[in-house]
Amino acid sequence: MEQENNNPKKNNSGFNPYWIYGIIFLAIIGVNIFYISNPSQDPINYSRFQKMAESGDIDKVEVINGNKVYVYLKKEAVAKEEYKDALKSNFSGRPNYHFNSGPSEHFAEKVDKMNETLPNKIDINYSEKENWLGTILGFLIPFLIILALWMYVMRKVGGGGAGPGGQLFNIGKSKATLFEKNLNTQINFEDVAGLEEAKEEVMEVVDFLKNPKKYTSLGGKIPKGVLLVGPPGTGKTLLAKAVAGEAGVPFFTISGSDFVEMFVGVGASRVRDLFRQAREKAPCIVFIDEIDAVGRARGKTQVQGGNDERENTLNQLLVEMDGFSTDKGVILMAATNRPDILDSALLRPGRFDRQISIDPPDLVGRAQIFKVHLKKLKLSPTVTPEVLAEMTPGFAGAEIANVCNESALVAARRNKTEIDLDDFNYALDRVIGGLEKKNKLISPEEKQVIAYHEAGHAICGWFLPFASPLVKVTIVPRGIGTLGYAQYLPKEEYITRTEALLDRMCMTMGGRAAERLVFNKISTGAQSDLDQVTRMSYSMISVYGMNEKVGNLSEKDKNWKF
Repeated sequence: MEQENNNPKKNNSGFNPYWIYGIIFLAIIGVNIFYISNPSQDPINYSRFQKMAESGDIDKVEVINGNKVYVYLKKEAVAKEEYKDALKSNFSGRPNYHFNSGPSEHFAEKVDKMNETLPNKIDINYSEKENWLGTILGFLIPFLIILALWMYVMRKVGGGGAGPGGQLFNIGKSKATLFEKNLNTQINFEDVAGLEEAKEEVMEVVDFLKNPKKYTSLGGKIPKGVLLVGPPGTGKTLLAKAVAGEAGVPFFTISGSDFVEMFVGVGASRVRDLFRQAREKAPCIVFIDEIDAVGRARGKTQVQGGNDERENTLNQLLVEMDGFSTDKGVILMAATNRPDILDSALLRPGRFDRQISIDPPDLVGRAQIFKVHLKKLKLSPTVTPEVLAEMTPGFAGAEIANVCNESALVAARRNKTEIDLDDFNYALDRVIGGLEKKNKLISPEEKQVIAYHEAGHAICGWFLPFASPLVKVTIVPRGIGTLGYAQYLPKEEYITRTEALLDRMCMTMGGRAAERLVFNKISTGAQSDLDQVTRMSYSMISVYGMNEKVGNLSEKDKNWKF
């Protein structure tokens, strides 16, 4: 059933009353230009003026500003054939003819000589007239240009909308996008896979808003803030979209960078406006994506004597969050992949009461994510989510979606009717190693060195007991500076022992060892291997305390807090 619209209809005819004033103004200018700037069609010469005087047809002569002569004919003379080119408009006080006389003294002498022989004397009237139209236009045109530019700037700054207080002041309004409860976002919790624990926490928040008495009847308080924390691509924003689709309440979404502007006070004003709108729509949810753009710890980047607009915005955000009334039912959700740089006042209980950690999915979670993304693909019977999950250890949800999409493109490029496991293998190589460099020229000697180098990795990985199992070895150049690589299948583990780290280091250096054994020489091909071994060995000693001589210490972060 359609809802009735009680708002008055807007005038969509496009008519603006200011057009009337503009037309009148242009008409006045045109009339004055026509009647004053052009007193007759063409100027006459002095000889014709002399003939008019000798015929006695001149009524009067007027000299304007000392050099311009206006000639007025008698009414009965205007009807003569010889004056058919005259401007017949004496009723408006306009001259019939005009010409330039030169210096007024010489013209007066000539008229005096003519008057000696003429029966009807010619009287000359001298007058000074100012060009008032040019003066007015010289004042109005710059003013109108400035007014037009000012109105254009107001429209641009204010976003083109007309609102209370003028368009210029809309810069302090919130840029949040509102999803009403009757609008579906096409995403729900069924589209979010592999995040079962996080979904339970978020679904409970949604239940807070739908059934608040269920929790407040026991004396509990609805949480004020929920912070989603996790690496990039793990599904924080997707989970927020699912909340918007499932909550059934107004949902405001905005990015943290939308608060920060170069103008002083704009960020704080937008925070106030956002929470004002949220209180009017309560119960509702406010979601701030990438909150680290505005929630960075205060004092670390402060300039002496300067005003940090970002810190002012954060202070206003802290005040608004702490000022929530529990009976209003407004919950703030935020997402970040850098919780370590957030201000401690933002993370305390009473502001963000809950921090939900969203980690990369495990084997079961990856299989669930593959099931979601494989629904729209035409697959071969050999392709199963469980097999693909085993082939993608450490992949996040966004990377899995990229692999599925890339496999479909590969199959279409190969003119296949369905996607098989070989297409997924090629897509994984494309995502992990980069684009295949088919046109890169490599000499046979270099190919031999690369082959033995990668074979050294493969042999060490095969025989070392604590190393990750080997999946694939290739000498096909891929990506930037990659001449070949070996792909391993790391175990699903959260702690690593010293033996496993040492075996990984031996496996990483197996390529250089193979070069030395076969060719008795080494090459620059082990540069990335050396980087990995250096980081691992340094971490074992200075971070994890795995060296007996150095002892049990860690220097990962020296900004200790006691």
